[in-house]
Amino acid sequence: MKEMKNRDKYTDKEWEELSSLLSDEQSENKDLLSRFMAGDRYNTIKYWKEIKEMNSDKEIDVDKAWNKLHSRLSENGLIKEAPVVRRSFIRTSYFRIAATVLLMVGIGSVLLFMNDKGILSTKTVVATTDNQKNLQVTLPDGSNIFLNRNTRLSYRKNFGRHGRNVTLAGEAFFDVARNENSPFIIDAGKASVKVLGTSFNVITNNQDSAVEVFVKTGQVMVSGSENNNNLILEPGDIGTMFPERSEKSVNNNPNYMSWNTGLLVYDGQTLDVVFRDLKRVYNMDIVADDPDIITNAWTSPIDNQTRETIIRLICASFNLSYTKEGSVYHLAKK
Repeated sequence: MKEMKNRDKYTDKEWEELSSLLSDEQSENKDLLSRFMAGDRYNTIKYWKEIKEMNSDKEIDVDKAWNKLHSRLSENGLIKEAPVVRRSFIRTSYFRIAATVLLMVGIGSVLLFMNDKGILSTKTVVATTDNQKNLQVTLPDGSNIFLNRNTRLSYRKNFGRHGRNVTLAGEAFFDVARNENSPFIIDAGKASVKVLGTSFNVITNNQDSAVEVFVKTGQVMVSGSENNNNLILEPGDIGTMFPERSEKSVNNNPNYMSWNTGLLVYDGQTLDVVFRDLKRVYNMDIVADDPDIITNAWTSPIDNQTRETIIRLICASFNLSYTKEGSVYHLAKK
C-alpha cells in the first residue's frame, strides 16, 4: 500500500535520526527533518508534541511499552526482524513514533465510525413561518410529514441508514412508512414518540408544557422524557404527556385535524368556538365588539375558503359588519 511504501523512503539509520530529531535529542541533519515534514500528510509533529506533553506528567516504563508495541507490530507483519536497540533514547524515540502512528490510525478509525453512524453528518432542517401550513416533507424511507405553521423538523442526512430519527418542535402530521426492523422515533422535547408504521399528529407546544399525540391509524408509543410514564395509543386516542404525569382520552373533536384538511364542520357550536378554530386553521384573528355576537350558533361547513369569503359568510348569516385593522377582523352589529 502507499502508506507502507512511504516507510521505505528512509533507511533504518535515517529513522533513528528522525526519532532523535523529533524528540529534541539531537540537532544534526536538519535536511532530513525538512524532507520528512514535506511528505508528511498526517501532521505527525503536531501529535508528537501533544503526546510528549501528555507523557511529561507521568513516568512511562519505556521498555515494557516498547516490548508490548513491538509484539503487536510483529504479529501484524509490520516488523519482520527484531530491532537492534543501541541506546535507551532510541527505544524511547521508536515508542513515540509508533505511538504517533497508532494515534493517527485511532483518530482515523474514530472519525470513520462517527461518520458512519451519522454523528458527523449534517442535519436537514425544514421550518415553516406564521403564514405557512401543510408543508409536505418526504423522507428517504417514503414517510410523509406535513408541517403546521411555526414548526421545525430536523433529521440527519443519512436518515434511515442507522435508524429513523427526527426532531420536532411545533405541530405536524406523520404518515410513516412501515418498517418492522427500524422503528420511527420522534424527539418531541418533553416526550419521545415511537412507531413502526402508522399515521398520527404530534403537538410539542401544547399548553402546560405538554406533548400531545393523536393517532389516526396504527399504534403509537409515547414516552415521557422527564418521567417514567409510557402510553400506548390506538386509533382515535389522544395521549398527553405532561412533565409529571400522562393522560389518555378518546378524541371527540371532529375538527382536530382541520389544520391539515382545511375542513371545519359544525352542528350548532357557538361563534366563540368557530373563531378559535379559524385562528388555528386559517390564522384568522376575529374580535367581536359586542359580546352577544359570539353566542350565535353556527351550522355551516367551512372548506378551504379564503379569509375574506369566510368573514363575509359570517356577517351575512348574522347581519353583521366588519372592519379590518392590520390582520384583525372586528365584527359589529349593523
